[in-house]
Amino acid sequence: METIRTPSVTIIVLLVIAAGVAGLLVYASTQPDDFRVERSVAINAPQSAIFPHLDGQKAFNVWNPFIEADPAVKLDYNGPSRGVGSNCAWEGNSKVGKGEVEIVEIVSPERVCLRLRMVKPMACDNKVEFTLTPLGAATRVTWAMSGAQPFMGKLMSL
Repeated sequence: METIRTPSVTIIVLLVIAAGVAGLLVYASTQPDDFRVERSVAINAPQSAIFPHLDGQKAFNVWNPFIEADPAVKLDYNGPSRGVGSNCAWEGNSKVGKGEVEIVEIVSPERVCLRLRMVKPMACDNKVEFTLTPLGAATRVTWAMSGAQPFMGKLMSL
């Protein structure tokens, strides 16, 4: 009598996992080549009170939550203290990374656009924009970041 061999459970599980990983990689490759992330908050203050916290790197870093992640972060300011050309390079722990940000456009008191270039933990060259929209006595502050999304970015965004 002939013996029929069936694949072991381990082989079946490994094949299912491999098919799942392959499917995830194929799906990630179909995602857009660019990304945009946007968040908004209403602040009970006029544009004129909020704008000075955005139009210069030193003023921005007083409240910047990313800088707070590393109390020993090294900051290097260049260019004017406020306005277009205001620049800050930083190097910190693995949460903060290494890179620089520069103000590239200002429409006072409505918008500040920055160029964010990261070296670590992942290289990027993104656009960051703060938009201030009046809401009566308050202001809606919208933060948006956009840029190219390489394959690893597509995979991580899933």
